Formats: sequence, C-alpha cells, structure tokens
Amino acid sequence: MIFDDLFPLGYGAGSLGTALTGDDATRHVAIYLEAGGNIFDTAHVYACWQSGGVGASERELGRVLKQLGVLESAVIVTKGGHPAFGTEYPRPAHFLAPEVLEQDITESCERLGVERIPIYLLHRDDGITPVSELLEPLQDARLGAIGVSNWSVERIAEANAVAAAQGWKGFALSQIQGSLATPTWSVTDDPTTRYLILTEIAFGLPLMFYSATAGGYFAGKAARLYDTPDNAIRRKRAEHLAMQYGATATQIALAWLRSLPVPTLPLFGTTKEAHLQEILSAALLTLTPDEAAWLTEGDTSAPA
Repeated sequence: MIFDDLFPLGYGAGSLGTALTGDDATRHVAIYLEAGGNIFDTAHVYACWQSGGVGASERELGRVLKQLGVLESAVIVTKGGHPAFGTEYPRPAHFLAPEVLEQDITESCERLGVERIPIYLLHRDDGITPVSELLEPLQDARLGAIGVSNWSVERIAEANAVAAAQGWKGFALSQIQGSLATPTWSVTDDPTTRYLILTEIAFGLPLMFYSATAGGYFAGKAARLYDTPDNAIRRKRAEHLAMQYGATATQIALAWLRSLPVPTLPLFGTTKEAHLQEILSAALLTLTPDEAAWLTEGDTSAPA
C-alpha cells in the first residue's frame, strides 16, 4: 500500500520559505524528522498568496532536506496542474494541458533539487480535459506514484479505467480536505475542492487529508467555517476522550481520521514548535472502533 512505511502524519510545508525560513525552518523540520517523520507535502503553487512567494515552499523544503541530509530518502509529495490564483500565479485556461504539466514537473524538480518526485498529484481538476490527455505526461520517469487532489470519485474512476486499458500508472491516492469537524461550505460553493464524505470512503482509494486540524477548531479557536451545533458536539466529545487519554482534543481529532476504514494520512501545517510537538504526539494515539464511532454518531452515552 502507498502509505506503508510512512509516518502516520505528514508535514505540510506550505509555510516554508515565507512564514518559516532559514534556521527556524531547519529546526522545525528536524523536530519532525527526529520523531520519525518522513513525508512532506508541498505544491508548485505554494506560496503564491504572498508577494513573491510562488515556488518558495518547494525551494525551502529542498534546501532544508538537503541540509539535513535526507533529500534523497524523504518522501516528497508535490502537486501541479493548478488554475490561476490572483496576480501572483497567472495560468492558462487549459491548466491541465500536457505542456503545462510537463513544465510544472520540471520546475518542481528544479526547485526541490531532485531528479525524481516520489508522489506527484494533480492539484485541481478542470472537469473537461480528457483523462487520457492528462495521464500521459504523468507517466514521466521522474514521477513515482501519482494521485489527485480535490477530484471527484467519478473522474478518478474514469482516469483509472483509461490507465488500466493503456497499461499506464493510475491514480493511487486522493488528497482532500477532511477533519472531524464538517465545514459549512459545500462543493457547489467551490467545485474545485472536495471534502471528506461517505462517497470518498466507500470508493476505497487511500486518502490524504489537508486542513486535518480544522483550523484550530478543536483547540478552541473561533473558526467560522466550522461553527455549527453538530461540530460543537463533536468537539465536546473529543474533549471528553482527551481527558481519558491525557491528550488534547486536537490529537483525538487526528486519531479519528486515522481510524477511518480506508488507508489515511492526515497532513498538518504549523509554524509553532509547541503545536508541532502536540501534533507529533497524536501519532501514538489509537482510538477503539467504539470511540471513533461515538465521536460522530447520535448516541450521547460515552463509549464503553
């Protein structure tokens, strides 16, 4: 399986090169490595939300991993094929065209300082490009496993059927937004994103989750996106289990993602060392099936 031999929590490197740079970035990544961490998530588009930030995450991640002597052994996940994002990241309308993907792959390899990317994901789906057209450049020898981010299960199934017929590599994992708290938006609000729902679980493809800590919701932060009565109940239940385990509600929420009935790997992103240590401790926490079910189901009595 694709997540075999990987640390159960992935380091989200979106802040590297902007909010976290130099010695601070190196120390931060070193802490993760010392805990046994070995998987890092970045993207061609990161961090275009800051002026001059395009490519900063990949460049800084490559620099840090090289400095720490693990650039060749680390499992780097990067993503290409993203639509335009503000003025910092202009893109063609056909952002999944083969020539665009090939350029994205080349630039990511150069920024990271690697000849091969262990896991490569298509960052968004335009919904119209024939899957055979976008699959062919992903057979590049510079790429290991391939997958998608924010794709519907219908498009993944279509692509994998074509890949099987052509004898090509198909998509081996899906990265979507997912946490114990359900956000208030729906796919119709932004059709380029996907959130964990029963369909994704039933499809059976290994899942990698971004926004796994729900923006600090389980740490008590006022997160408007998650401010619902159902989520408030889930947070109280997570706090209840946390007291029993001598843990935090955030750690319980991450353990819940890892309890789902498909292979899962939650990602985290933080610039705070104390928060990093808290997150890493969640790797040691395993919920019973009854505890995991109780966090989201209607029975108000605590699990046995």
